[in-house]
Amino acid sequence: MAVEVKELLEAGVHFGHLTRKWDPNMAPYVYMERNGIHIINLYKTAAKIEEAGAALAKIAASGRKILFVATKKQAKDIVAEKAGDINMPYITERWPGGMLTNFVTIRKAVKKMASIDRMKKDGTFMTLSKKERLQVDRLRAKLEKNLGSITDMTRLPGALFVVDIKREHIAIKEAQKLNIPIFAMVDTNSDPRQVDYVIPANDDASKSIDKILSHVSSAIAEGLAERKAEKDASAKDDAPKAKAAPKAKATAEEEE
Repeated sequence: MAVEVKELLEAGVHFGHLTRKWDPNMAPYVYMERNGIHIINLYKTAAKIEEAGAALAKIAASGRKILFVATKKQAKDIVAEKAGDINMPYITERWPGGMLTNFVTIRKAVKKMASIDRMKKDGTFMTLSKKERLQVDRLRAKLEKNLGSITDMTRLPGALFVVDIKREHIAIKEAQKLNIPIFAMVDTNSDPRQVDYVIPANDDASKSIDKILSHVSSAIAEGLAERKAEKDASAKDDAPKAKAAPKAKATAEEEE
C-alpha cells in the first residue's frame, strides 16, 4: 500500500519539537522551521515507511515475531490494538528490565501465569487458604498486566518497533546489545543513529501514531499472508496422489 504524503499531513505527522529541543542528527529529515517548531519532511517519512514496511514484512514472512514497545499514554491503546490485530507481542506497561537480555527469567514469569491457571483448573487453587488465594490472584493480575501480551513470544523477537526512542531507551539498549533490528518512530528531539530503520514522525500525537502504525501493521499483515500462502502451497504439494493408484489398477483390469 503506497503511502500518501497528504494523509500524513492530515494526521499531523510533520509536527516536530521546539527548535531549541532538537537533536542535530535529525537535520536530514527536517524540512523547515515554523513558529519555533521543526517541520518534518513528509516525503522522506513516506519513503522511510515503505522501506521499513518491506523489511518488517520479510521478518513476519520468516515466522519471527516483532515486539512493539510504547509505554506513553497517547500510544498505549493504539499499539495494543494494532499489534493485537496481527497477533504480535507488545509492551505497553512499564518495560521490564532484562526483558530481552534476561529473556529466560521473563519466560519463567510467563510460565508462572500458566501454572496458576492450571491450579485453578485442577482444583489445587481451592485447597489454599483464603489469604494465599488472594496473594496468588494478585500475582496473576500483576503478571497479566505486565506480561500478558507476550505469552506467545517463546523466543527473542526478530525485531523491535518502538514509539518514542527517548522514553524507551532501556528497550533500545537491550536490543542493541543483542543485535536485534530496531524500527522506530523518531521525533526531532531524538538521535536517529540509535535506530536501524528510522521513521521520522511526530511521536506525541495519537493521530500521527495511529497513521504510522496502520501502515506498519498492514505491511506485517502482508508478510504473514505470504507465509500462510507458502505453507498452504507446500501442504498441497505434499498431499499424496491417492486417486492415481486405483485408476492404474482399473486400466490393468481392462487389458485382461
